[in-house]
Amino acid sequence: MQQHFNTAGIPAGCPAHRNVQLFGPEFGSDIEGHYAHLRSLGPSAPVDIAPGVEVELVTSYDASLHILQNPVSFVRDSRRWNALNEGRVPQDSPALPMMGYRPNALFSDGAAHARLRQAVTDSLATVNQLQLVRQTQQSADYLISRFSSDPRGQAELMADYAHPLPLLVFSDLFGCPPEIGDQVIVGISGIFEGTHGADEVLGGALAELIALKRRSPGGDLTTRLMQHSAQLTDEEMLHQLVTLLSGGTAPLAAAIGTSSALYLSDDWQADLPVEDAVVQTLWNYAPIANYAAHYPTHDVELGGRVLRANDPVLISFAAANTDPKLTDHREQFSAKAHLAFGAGPHACPAKDPAFMIAVGAVESLLNRLPDVEMRVTFKELAWVPAPWSRSLVTVPVRFTPRVVTPAAAPTSPTGAPAAQPSAGAAAPRTASSAPRLAAAHAAPQPRGGLFSRFLAWTRGE
Repeated sequence: MQQHFNTAGIPAGCPAHRNVQLFGPEFGSDIEGHYAHLRSLGPSAPVDIAPGVEVELVTSYDASLHILQNPVSFVRDSRRWNALNEGRVPQDSPALPMMGYRPNALFSDGAAHARLRQAVTDSLATVNQLQLVRQTQQSADYLISRFSSDPRGQAELMADYAHPLPLLVFSDLFGCPPEIGDQVIVGISGIFEGTHGADEVLGGALAELIALKRRSPGGDLTTRLMQHSAQLTDEEMLHQLVTLLSGGTAPLAAAIGTSSALYLSDDWQADLPVEDAVVQTLWNYAPIANYAAHYPTHDVELGGRVLRANDPVLISFAAANTDPKLTDHREQFSAKAHLAFGAGPHACPAKDPAFMIAVGAVESLLNRLPDVEMRVTFKELAWVPAPWSRSLVTVPVRFTPRVVTPAAAPTSPTGAPAAQPSAGAAAPRTASSAPRLAAAHAAPQPRGGLFSRFLAWTRGE
């Protein structure tokens, strides 16, 4: 049973009752209780997003939307950050990689933002949707093949499926050759796991990728971004790639895991499509939970509190989407009115591809393992005790063991075989309609990293 906060009798400013901490086991064990307490304080409240790092967290849907759509009074350039400039932020703080300035669209405003974002949106617009669906399916097939024949008939979907799937898809879309793709995956995974030196690994891999594409352009997103009329420098390319890859993979993994768990839960209505599970995840369990730091250009009054100029104001997408003032009348809103992808000039430029990948990942799981089911109830699942993302720790499942093998595929722009539609891909998106696969002998696992092994598997090696 969740233990909710009781703020009755707590005097304002009492030193025994410091800011709410949005990290650690207590937060992870009662996330909704923390948000409910913060809502009781007004549309925003001060929190510690990391040890020694205070920010103003906005939990109101209306206030969040106002800030996201008001780039005049609220800007994104974190070089304005008072506490950081005054030396009050620990140099080893986990908040710095997430909030520190980078010369990319996420941390830019005005004309600089318009230039960088146009390069991103134009490049993303060239992605072939059919290719993206096929690549998602084949990446899913490969990952499922790694655990589907386990005689125990059990797997843990977060580690075995949800986390690595976006990394495989993005490595292909961005044109990474096997050896660079392996290092990109190591770097991105390490950043979110807190592995020392992971950011250097990722930066080195991306610098190598940029140099490669300068020498030998291809039909991939990295090349398209590089050849855009905005003429991005190598530094801008690197930091834009960091944001696109890291910002797209971890939240997408969270969405895949939660959507799968929701669809497989006992409470899920069997005749509802997979898309509904993804939409419900985006509303109720926003994968990017608390982020999008804004800096007021002047002191701003919000709900009786003064937001001081250049002090960071973060948006709680998770709390805003579940704001009781909104949920009581949610049927009046569009299914896409959630803030999981942000809003305003900095809204996620890849929301449509991200939604397609999440839906495709859950569908592939149901198609390849038609009798897959949860080993625990949805309510028993634990959440990662981190402020930035809303992600399940584990999603344990069971199924009838079987072997999944690759289908022949045409060549993708990166030189790797592009995926073919999985069996039953055109069928209604329900578990009951998914076909079973005939057993076959699995190919031996080659050496190398995850992306190298995936490419070898697609070739039947």
